[in-house]
Amino acid sequence: MGIAALVTWIATAVLGFTMLGLWLSKGGLRAAQSDASIPTRLVPPLIFSHYLLAAAGLILWIVYLIIDRDILTWVALGLLVIVVVLGDVMFLRWRHSRKEATPEAHLPVPLVYVHGLFAVATIMLVLLTALGIGS
Repeated sequence: MGIAALVTWIATAVLGFTMLGLWLSKGGLRAAQSDASIPTRLVPPLIFSHYLLAAAGLILWIVYLIIDRDILTWVALGLLVIVVVLGDVMFLRWRHSRKEATPEAHLPVPLVYVHGLFAVATIMLVLLTALGIGS
């Protein structure tokens, strides 16, 4: 289960990094400035907190796979819960801004949903690993 979680976590991260790159390339940071003519609903603290906590959890998961300390599964799961909450907030803001002229409106719908699908698979696999099911 641990390796499967790693694979889905990496896939989720790649998809998320792709979305981050698209948001940045469409002027996401410029739009977040108070004097920007193009608004954004995705503010940098929200986006970068989501990204950094997810990356920290991934690194922690790799450490868990190397040293096999069960407590690390629960810490990683705790980080993932926070990441999921932040991701849900971003998803709701993205859905409300899809018809507006915002940088996040350019994110491909399938990319957003596949990222979320992999995220759900990741959190489920991490939970199963933490519970010792399937190992």
